[in-house]
Amino acid sequence: MGANPMKSKTYRLDRFIREYTSYSLSDTRLLIAQGRITVDGEPAHSIQQAVTEFTQVQMDGASLQNNKPIYIMLNKPKGVVSATKDDKHATVIDIIDHPQKQALHIVGRLDFNTTGLILLTNDGAWSRKISLPESKLEKTYNVRLKLPLSQAYIEAFASGMYFSFEGITTAPATLQIRSEYDAELKITEGKYHQIKRMFGQFQNEVLDLHRVSIGRIKLGESLQSGEYRSLTPDEILLGI
Repeated sequence: MGANPMKSKTYRLDRFIREYTSYSLSDTRLLIAQGRITVDGEPAHSIQQAVTEFTQVQMDGASLQNNKPIYIMLNKPKGVVSATKDDKHATVIDIIDHPQKQALHIVGRLDFNTTGLILLTNDGAWSRKISLPESKLEKTYNVRLKLPLSQAYIEAFASGMYFSFEGITTAPATLQIRSEYDAELKITEGKYHQIKRMFGQFQNEVLDLHRVSIGRIKLGESLQSGEYRSLTPDEILLGI
């Protein structure tokens, strides 16, 4: 009986027992009746109980599965790749000092020189809820431009912009001009270099791009560039 890690999948309890022990499907009912299996610290009550990758399962006091979900926010610096491996540059995984960092994946990538909020987790179901295009989750960025901004930008972003290469029109986005060269942008998409391309339609270069929120999860001001922390329970719920 080893503590085998379970992939992102949901089992019935009897199928989980068959997969991770020498017992058969039919044995599980008796094991439950004998009180030999616990699920999340409570005696198992049905062969049909759902077992996910983070369900704590024990048999005869020995752990069959003890995976714990991890949720991290990182303030990504410039010059760091949003990837788990890269031969040339430091990745977001490289700059995190976490014992289980190799099990993490990225939720919401950022370009090489874009800074700000990145989420990392080992919980595939949680990250899918955030990443699915259907969720239309709003992401907020602070943008600094090379040329002055005007009302025409606000109207164009709100109407959507046509990208001829893909033959698509972007979803409406909210642009708030904060000063002559600075703006806050809220978008619900994440197409290839989308923000730089949108400003590029005005021949205006993005000098700095910093993400401050994903949905209701906010980076805040406590994390310096390159720093990270675990999400609070409330923040985890905000992500779903």
